[in-house]
Amino acid sequence: MCGILGYTGNRQASEILLNGLAKLEYRGYDSAGLAVMNDGKIMIEKNKGRLQTLREKINNGKNILGTCGIGHTRWATHGEPSDTNAHPLWSDDLSVVAVHNGIVENYKDLKLKLTEHGYKFYSQTDTEAAVKLIDYFYKQNKNPLNAITEAIKNIEGSYCFVLLFKDFPDEVWGVRKDNPLIAGQGEGESFLASDVSAILQDTRKVYYLDNMEIVKLNKGDVRFYDSEGHAVYKKLSTVTWDSQAAEKGGFEHFMMKEIHEQAKAVKDTLHSVIKNNKIDLTDVNLNSDEIKNISQIYIIACGSAYHAGVVAQYVIEDLAKIPVRVELASEFRYRNMPLEKNSLAIIISQSGETADTLAAMRLAKNNNIKTLAIVNVVGSTIAREADKVFYTLAGPEIAVATTKAYSAQLIACYILAVEFAKVLNRIDDEKYLYLIDELNKLPEKIDEVLDEKERIKELAGSFVDSEGAFYLGRNIDYAAAMEGSLKMKEISYIHSEACAAGEMKHGPISLIERGMLIVGIMTQKNLYAKTASNMIEAKSRGGFLLSVITRGSEILREESNFIFYVPEIDDHFSASLAVIPLQLLGYYVAVARKLDVDKPRNLAKSVTVE
Repeated sequence: MCGILGYTGNRQASEILLNGLAKLEYRGYDSAGLAVMNDGKIMIEKNKGRLQTLREKINNGKNILGTCGIGHTRWATHGEPSDTNAHPLWSDDLSVVAVHNGIVENYKDLKLKLTEHGYKFYSQTDTEAAVKLIDYFYKQNKNPLNAITEAIKNIEGSYCFVLLFKDFPDEVWGVRKDNPLIAGQGEGESFLASDVSAILQDTRKVYYLDNMEIVKLNKGDVRFYDSEGHAVYKKLSTVTWDSQAAEKGGFEHFMMKEIHEQAKAVKDTLHSVIKNNKIDLTDVNLNSDEIKNISQIYIIACGSAYHAGVVAQYVIEDLAKIPVRVELASEFRYRNMPLEKNSLAIIISQSGETADTLAAMRLAKNNNIKTLAIVNVVGSTIAREADKVFYTLAGPEIAVATTKAYSAQLIACYILAVEFAKVLNRIDDEKYLYLIDELNKLPEKIDEVLDEKERIKELAGSFVDSEGAFYLGRNIDYAAAMEGSLKMKEISYIHSEACAAGEMKHGPISLIERGMLIVGIMTQKNLYAKTASNMIEAKSRGGFLLSVITRGSEILREESNFIFYVPEIDDHFSASLAVIPLQLLGYYVAVARKLDVDKPRNLAKSVTVE
């Protein structure tokens, strides 16, 4: 997702915009730009490439003076990365200037109609069509609010626009649909941003915009309107986490810092709902009567959140005996599957803004399915629209490749599984207390795994030039393999595939070549022998065996080329430990390949468009 920032106040805007956008660099981008009001004119500077290039170009902002402006870091969707396609974009006479996150799906139709009205187009972007559409309506009565409300009636797609109008030199306007936008309020100054981390150094007082809401900033004043232009009252919120949580804290990369923060994320999430050795879902707004009424669970997510959902499927079905289907949100939203009455849709998203997941949740709600969101961002769209919310307490996650947010999602899923099992009398009090005790042991055991990270670092150097890897497992181990494989491919760019171990002989085994990395996860005691057999088959065809095994097992001791032992824990919760050496492996291979670990190519932290 691109980064957006707006400011109006009494300080120089360009410096604030540059510093705020730097906080959003982790999201990935290919160009940067800003626009600042100056003596009745809008000054614009932008370029392809890094924010640092822009900073040097404008002498750290000193070449563009003014106290009201907007900024953007762009991740290209329409039009190649270039100076011309970079944001901001403007109307023909520079009376309207805007930055944009999202996609304008009907931009070709808009361009055609606007061309008939005399507008000319200089970029390949969909954004330019939207800016000039707003300008078209603005020219009719010189009213920014009317221009925005009329324009959004004609714009199809998902978007967040932040705009300057030349005739209103101290105002910044914004509107959102399916893309996040928050407003911040300080003393005599106001902010707009796509992520709170961009403004946290300046204010902790924020407003969360709902879908199809419009916002107007003046110096120290923030006002809101609905899509028809009617005034809306919004409650001011306070951000509680420290801005230092978004800094590296001495680690070389955010990803390594966040790998080390997993124990705390797990502990904080556990302590939010486990009190006096009892699970309390009062804050989640889920009671026993509702649990007893659940006949089917749909878990809906994308990427790593989907992998957490796969783990949850095994755990919930085994403990609570409730049928579970795990669905990719991007597929669920386009299916016409019959949905079971009295079912619960569990929606998992780190950001709470994932476009496909949000659309799938809305589909479930439209079919009268109760929704429970597991999200990490307070006030996010999914959190606001879901019937119930389970907040994970991972804190801000900066690296694009998720680690601690994934681990916190696993914990939330475990807690739901244990509580469902207890309420439905699938487990007795003794088993209930045992499982809670095992959950409480996880943070310490996660740190135990991290204590041996140097062993993984030594191994990683051997696979710098690797062309492919297989990750194998069964049951929960297969779910962990999926996440481990994703970590390898998304930050090291090595082609990696997760395979249910029993499926190897149904085609994938033909790809194994001498020296290929074969990662086997074996934490499910009743499946040790089965997966070990598949690993030996892979070795006989030249594979290099890296085995992740529960401590105390003797399986594959002789056959493995490398063994990483994880501490013992109840089998249901083993993915939380098995995934950590896999995260480390992906990280260390990427570092050895001298890649940008925190900002892997072509990826964004929050996927807010299809």
